Amino acid sequence: MPTLALINFNIVCATLGGFISLFGLVSYLCKEKFYLSEALISLLAGVLFSPHAANFIRPEDYALHSEENLEEITLHFTRLVLGVQLVLAGVQLPKRYLQIEWRSLGLLLGPGMAAMWMCSSLVIWAMVPNFKFLHALIIGACVTPTDPVLSNSIVKGKFADKHVPRELQRIIIAESGANDGLGYPFLFFAIYLLQYTGMGSESYSGGAGKAMALWFYETWAYTILLSMAYGTLVGWIARKLLHWAEEKRYVDRESFLVFAIALALFIVGTCGLIGTDDLLACFIAGNVFTQDDWFRLETMDDSLQPTIDMLLNLSVFMWFGAVCPWSSFLDNSVIPIYRLIFLGILVLIVRRLPIVFAMHKWIPQIELVSQAAFVGFFGPIGVGAIFYLSVSLEFLRKIQVNGEVPEDVKQVMETIRVVVWFLVICSIVVHGLSVPLGKAGYHLPATISSVISTGTYEEREPVPISNISHTHSTATPLTTGEDASYRSRKRGFRGIGIGRSVIRPRSPSHQPGVGQVDEPERPVHLVVHQTKSGDNKP
Repeated sequence: MPTLALINFNIVCATLGGFISLFGLVSYLCKEKFYLSEALISLLAGVLFSPHAANFIRPEDYALHSEENLEEITLHFTRLVLGVQLVLAGVQLPKRYLQIEWRSLGLLLGPGMAAMWMCSSLVIWAMVPNFKFLHALIIGACVTPTDPVLSNSIVKGKFADKHVPRELQRIIIAESGANDGLGYPFLFFAIYLLQYTGMGSESYSGGAGKAMALWFYETWAYTILLSMAYGTLVGWIARKLLHWAEEKRYVDRESFLVFAIALALFIVGTCGLIGTDDLLACFIAGNVFTQDDWFRLETMDDSLQPTIDMLLNLSVFMWFGAVCPWSSFLDNSVIPIYRLIFLGILVLIVRRLPIVFAMHKWIPQIELVSQAAFVGFFGPIGVGAIFYLSVSLEFLRKIQVNGEVPEDVKQVMETIRVVVWFLVICSIVVHGLSVPLGKAGYHLPATISSVISTGTYEEREPVPISNISHTHSTATPLTTGEDASYRSRKRGFRGIGIGRSVIRPRSPSHQPGVGQVDEPERPVHLVVHQTKSGDNKP
């Protein structure tokens, strides 16, 4: 007898497939008409299907009710999404973009990221009670990178094409792609100091000197520089191999289009094996891979890569909606909810705006103050922050005294988890609703004014059909006086349509029929051709 197989795999496939199908039916309406980001919509869907509501998505069951397993799943899921997203971000940029725009990117990735890190850390230190500044630096490092997934809502689509200059779109893509991989130095600067001078100093000797030594040769040399070299090498080899295969006609169209996705998976896996920065390697490889612009131009009109990208984005934000610790925002021992809300507002305001305003005169792509405000505000916190949150929790859990994690380390971990998740949710909601609310605020006064003026407008009495003078033509009926003058001004039309040829007077005062004699019609001369028989034919 048939029975229902209510296993998690079947439920997840049905839920994910059903949501993506339903969203696809109204996706153009949501994204291009209402300007809603797919991240916000899928986050709300994740909450709806989570154990807090419908209980279709059960993260704790998948993680075998282990908090460490759940964090590991989230870590690798975000690695996958960011790896694919960053390779595609590198591919989108024109040839040699990083070499040409290195000054602008240097400002945004150097002083820009450092200022974002310090501003965020200072606000967190001030708002979280009894929290040390060194601990605040860890949270500040998690939320410093701008998210390439959420940035797509302002660099792609009808809104971006209409309102965001192309050069501004490209600098946003380049910055959000590069700074996601450059979050490691800021994070491990604070974590190594915490390990060797703070809570872990009882078990780890060496002090600040050992911490800085590890920071230089492990974080900078092995994680950052090695990943850049590896990404450059892999991207260059991949480009040469694909060129060779295309010239020999060994590769079909489907494999050609999916090559960048496969490259992202390869880099994520190999960098994970050797323990280097897979995010930065993916972005560098994507840019080197299309350095000659060949692959970018060949795939510009294809929709396979954006389709895979959309599927991953919808899935990861549904996962965020399901695994987010919603209850901990109200029920925690580290920060009350009113301080948490105020913290979210302050971080979104002071994290990025001041430094972008200060530097925009030296960045050619950000010419106007309005553009500086736009770039400063739209620096979303998203998938990258959750990735660095998972990395920091994994590292902090290894700081043990006598085989156990100290209580103060556990408190720091709880604070990091609550604050980072709340800031990510704030950014998804605020940045996801900014464009539609801005458009509504722009059009609402004009709409109200139009409704009011329409209600008070007095229409003219209709002219009976019998009073209209018809001509032999089907052109616009003859109009005279003020009505004709009004129509001609309104349409920008300088001729007079009267059912025959349009007469263009030399000046407004010399119009036929207004106190002047019409110019005589020019005689018509027929061109006559004589045939061989002598007959004349027109």
